[in-house]
Amino acid sequence: MSILYRDARLCTLAGPTGWGLVDDGAMLVDGGTLRWLGPAAALPAGLPVEREHRLGGALVTPGLVDCHTHLVYAGQRADEFEQRLRGASYAAIADAGGGIAATVRATRAASEHELLAATRQRALALLRRGVTTLEIKSGYGLDLDHEARCLRVARRIGELLPLSVRCTCLSAHTLPPEYAGRADDYIDAVCAWLPRLAGAGLVDAVDAFCEHIAFDAAQVARVFDAARAAGLPVKLHAEQLSDQGGAQLAARHGALSCDHLEYLGPQGVAAMAAAGSVAVLLPGAFYFLRETRLPPVQALREAGVAIALATDHNPGTSPTLDPLLMLNMGCTLFRLTPEEAVRGMTVHGAAALGLRDRGRLCAGQRADFVAWPLEHPNELCYWIGQQPACRVYVAGEEA
Repeated sequence: MSILYRDARLCTLAGPTGWGLVDDGAMLVDGGTLRWLGPAAALPAGLPVEREHRLGGALVTPGLVDCHTHLVYAGQRADEFEQRLRGASYAAIADAGGGIAATVRATRAASEHELLAATRQRALALLRRGVTTLEIKSGYGLDLDHEARCLRVARRIGELLPLSVRCTCLSAHTLPPEYAGRADDYIDAVCAWLPRLAGAGLVDAVDAFCEHIAFDAAQVARVFDAARAAGLPVKLHAEQLSDQGGAQLAARHGALSCDHLEYLGPQGVAAMAAAGSVAVLLPGAFYFLRETRLPPVQALREAGVAIALATDHNPGTSPTLDPLLMLNMGCTLFRLTPEEAVRGMTVHGAAALGLRDRGRLCAGQRADFVAWPLEHPNELCYWIGQQPACRVYVAGEEA
């Protein structure tokens, strides 16, 4: 059905820079795709319009893209939050059996039904806050059956809710207890699982955690080689706590993105620029862990590396479901401009998932958009703790 949306201020982000504002704008949607948009006064005669909807002067932006989340898990880790406030480090908590391992235990103990119910509520909260495309990682199962379970839940979310879900296999997240002291054996196992998980249609991309508390560059390279053999693109948790050379490794494998990046050095920046990998910044984790080392935003700008933002929702280091707060933190903590932040959760967030059909408002793109009771898109980064009553549209229909 063709639907004409009128009476809106459009923030198209159509060009390489600038908001691309169109006052008194209109959009024609057909088959879930934007077919025409521009000033209402320039509407071509004879457009095939079956239904017309007025947006009441709302600000309309592309749907938000949350390109890095860990939504499928059980339990919570408020005790670790308290431990860190008492002086314990992230690494010390992990070494004592906490951190990711604690969530693995809780997730393995939960039923698939329980995981689905909890994940659905989290995804629904993001949808209601303007997210129309969402990445969900595994990584809290850490054996074949439990990883498959988590990925099935992620796939199911995209069937139950009106949003797009991309599923990423993060089996190389941390070493499970049954493989203590045998990291290379565990990587062998992960590499053997990937073809089976991909063959079951559960995986869109492969991620890994390259860090001194997780896996080294050589081990991650083996995972990436297995991903390539399975026809899957790769992403990387890189340079969060130290510079392990992960960004260079990921770039050599044509990574869609490298994420976190607080310790990214000049060689990593250059490698990402050459490979076209997106830098995904995660201010929620930076804030929650009370980090002080900023990612090299200016170096990324100067090198022409696209910068994305995401919630990194997870129970240990970024327990947020507020994408607008991440836009604000991207500006206040990382010194992004409001335009950079909004592009980071639209245009560049989509690119970090390998998606080129969304993130802008222009003809030929998916009709994923949000109507906000705001005057200017910079307000998305400005208000704190005030959730605008937005209306979310996925493939041209209100969600």
